[in-house]
Amino acid sequence: MAADDIRDDAVFKALANATRRRILDLLRAEPRTTGEVCAAFPDLDRTTVLQHIRVLERAELLTGSRIGRTRRLALAPLPIKRIHDRWIGDYTRAAVDVLARLDGAATRDARDPHDR
Repeated sequence: MAADDIRDDAVFKALANATRRRILDLLRAEPRTTGEVCAAFPDLDRTTVLQHIRVLERAELLTGSRIGRTRRLALAPLPIKRIHDRWIGDYTRAAVDVLARLDGAATRDARDPHDR
């Protein structure tokens, strides 16, 4: 398996979980400490949140920096952009092409009622 495929699989795995997506949403607004991220999920224990953070870090969706005993986490959007460029962008273009053809056919039908 190619390195790009392994990286993409890690990103898809990380994004497949609702809690991890919520962590990314939280960090999209601004970087936060690990403690702040854990506090944002009162229904989960700290160990569980830290496990989710590790999955996000392995997928390179988060970056962490340590200042003394405090660890700050920040969103790293490049892997999401890479997924968009490689996968989602192509599918979006194909869908837009289909819609454009349908629109063209509907416009032709509306102009020439004898073709029906």
